Amino acid sequence: MAVSVLLRNFADVMRVVYEDNHIIIVYKESGEIVQGDKTGDTPLSEIVKSYIKEKYQKPGAVFLGVVHRLDRPVSGLVVFARTSKALTRLNKMFAGNEVHKTYWAIVQENGNKKQEPADGEWHTLEHWLVRNEQQNKSYAYDHEVPHSKKATLRYRIIGHSDRYTLVEVRLLTGRHHQIRCQLSTIGLPIKGDLKYGARRSNPDGSISLLSRHVEFIHPVSKEPVVLDSPLPDDPLWTNMKLIR
Repeated sequence: MAVSVLLRNFADVMRVVYEDNHIIIVYKESGEIVQGDKTGDTPLSEIVKSYIKEKYQKPGAVFLGVVHRLDRPVSGLVVFARTSKALTRLNKMFAGNEVHKTYWAIVQENGNKKQEPADGEWHTLEHWLVRNEQQNKSYAYDHEVPHSKKATLRYRIIGHSDRYTLVEVRLLTGRHHQIRCQLSTIGLPIKGDLKYGARRSNPDGSISLLSRHVEFIHPVSKEPVVLDSPLPDDPLWTNMKLIR
């Protein structure tokens, strides 16, 4: 099979948003896993490796470093390292909060709303999260408790539809299910997220959380990398009325 045909086949299952010799950034569909797990499903990392191998006709194993993950039901941008140099530097950048990620979430009030800023106004949430491994779920507290980790994010309302609200989130820490847990705690569960209080699931099993924007200084070239994710192919996203 010709390389051009193979690459068209990859385009059917994966969208490359940015690519150079050291990094590749792709759009993850909801339902995909970034890295292999006990399900045995083919992870996005292996699909990206196959894409690189075919595109550049690389013999042998292809190097690809996973520097961060998205929960399976979440969609949006995922950054991979194509070289060991980029992997080492990106790992340090993520650990040092030098990679700035912005998320969009569609939420619906559940009747237990505790606070909400005016449209466009940034608000800070701080909780202490405890992860329950058996339930694969985090619980939020307003004070430090045993085995808890401090979680901080900022959010603002940026859009509305008839029934839902669009929220923009900037993470200041990286905790397990942080956005899902913290928004639910203030009465704004993410649409489709039954685990954290949504009224019903989404038909495709997704939750309405998108890794929308990523911004950082390239680990090798030192040039700025600023990218936006495409929106999910769903009228709920595309018909949302933005206020900015």
